[in-house]
Amino acid sequence: MKSLLFRKPISLYAFSSIVSIGTLLLYNLPFFGYVADNSNETGAAKFFLTASLVVVMLVLNFMMACLAVGLLRKVGRVLLAILSLINATAVYFVYTYNVIIDEVTIGNVFNTRYSEASGFFSWSLWLFLIGFGVLPALFCLLQPVARAKAKRLATVCAASLAIVLVTALLNIGQTLWISQHDTELGGLLQPWSYLVNTCRVVSINQGKKAEEIKLPDGRITDREKTVVVLVIGESARKANFQLYGYRRPTNPLLSRQQGLRVLQATSCATYTTAGTKAILEPKNSSDLYELLPNYAFRTGADVLWRTSNWGEPPIHIDEYVNNLELGEQYPDADFKHDEILLQGLRERIASSPKDKLLVVLHTSTSHGPKYVDKYPKRFEVFKPVAANVEEGEKHLDRLVNAYDNTICYTDFLLDSLINMLRDMTDRHSALIFISDHGESLGENKIFMHGLPMKVAPKEQYEIPFLVWLSDGFRQYKPQSQLPNVLEQHYVFHSVLNLLSIESPSYDKDYDIFQR
Repeated sequence: MKSLLFRKPISLYAFSSIVSIGTLLLYNLPFFGYVADNSNETGAAKFFLTASLVVVMLVLNFMMACLAVGLLRKVGRVLLAILSLINATAVYFVYTYNVIIDEVTIGNVFNTRYSEASGFFSWSLWLFLIGFGVLPALFCLLQPVARAKAKRLATVCAASLAIVLVTALLNIGQTLWISQHDTELGGLLQPWSYLVNTCRVVSINQGKKAEEIKLPDGRITDREKTVVVLVIGESARKANFQLYGYRRPTNPLLSRQQGLRVLQATSCATYTTAGTKAILEPKNSSDLYELLPNYAFRTGADVLWRTSNWGEPPIHIDEYVNNLELGEQYPDADFKHDEILLQGLRERIASSPKDKLLVVLHTSTSHGPKYVDKYPKRFEVFKPVAANVEEGEKHLDRLVNAYDNTICYTDFLLDSLINMLRDMTDRHSALIFISDHGESLGENKIFMHGLPMKVAPKEQYEIPFLVWLSDGFRQYKPQSQLPNVLEQHYVFHSVLNLLSIESPSYDKDYDIFQR
């Protein structure tokens, strides 16, 4: 038997009005907070702008609810209930992590494994979902709604569109301000933020299924035995590396390594897929060009990719191995941490049948929200630590401790690789470490990564770029021939040089070595 609360039917327009007002009050206060803080208007003008946005939001959500329930009936009610749950989830992350729900965020959602997503689960999230998601969803599902006549529904929707159009025309002078803040405004507007950006991501992903643009054929120009190890770091920010002046000893081993070059660099994006693509492509482009490992493999080099991460652009080589597969090969090793990527690597390099070998290690060492899960306990140098980012909001020092421990673990991994390569005297060798992007640790109440580049803080794009060469292998360009800050695209051209690959795609201006 239905509850008395939901026994009496209400009109479609009353139902839609309740849904619209609830959507505004429950899920869009951050949107209006942003408008209040960033509008260049004052007094009556700011009030008029805010009131206009309220009108537009109420009318659009009202019309959406009318069409959903008026045309789709039960299916429409289910859709509104689902939107209530997603709205609550979205606004929880807006409040808790200061994220913006743009296409980058949606892309990250699609590329996130359950093992990482589960790190966000907490009692506060569940309670928030119950109060702001489940209860509104029950209203959408259980409240009886009287049928509306098609002609009147069409008239109401036409009137709604007219109100939106008139309101927009009255605010035509705000076009420039809205265009300057479109990312933030659109990313805080629920449910339109994730609806529109999901469509964008689906469209982008469909486009990515097209074949990558092949680069002109290259050739290997000598028979010198060479191995290049490219380590792509995850969420490693320059600010917490001792090598870049950080006050804590987060690089105790690398700081003693002879011949290690420390370079200034920035990432081209603040999320894994785009950051990794930028490291592996010859130039900054929205197109998908043939990536470094694919190109080196096609040119004749032996290429090995080992990963504990995901969200990578398409890799087309014969030997692509993830940490779970490595765990099966080496059952006595710890496959949950990035040391697994080093298991058997010395033997693999020594047994390579080719003169030129490229090894790519894609780590996950500093990825949140649970930094404490990214390193073995023996690397818990800085204590106490926060269990996750949510706890770290209340105890920033503990969050930084956990993150710094991931950098100590990175220090150990890179030092181990350098020592291994130094001992392998039968090949020239090089190690390059560069991060896909940086990480926010509570600066300006921002956490993790993924903000659009135009609004991202420097912590999310200032990254470490480290290079080590074996004795007698290549010479660096003089600093006067390099910019003060390098881009991620320098990796592609520098590796071509190290592997002695001659190619029309090679650009000497993006090479850190002499040729």
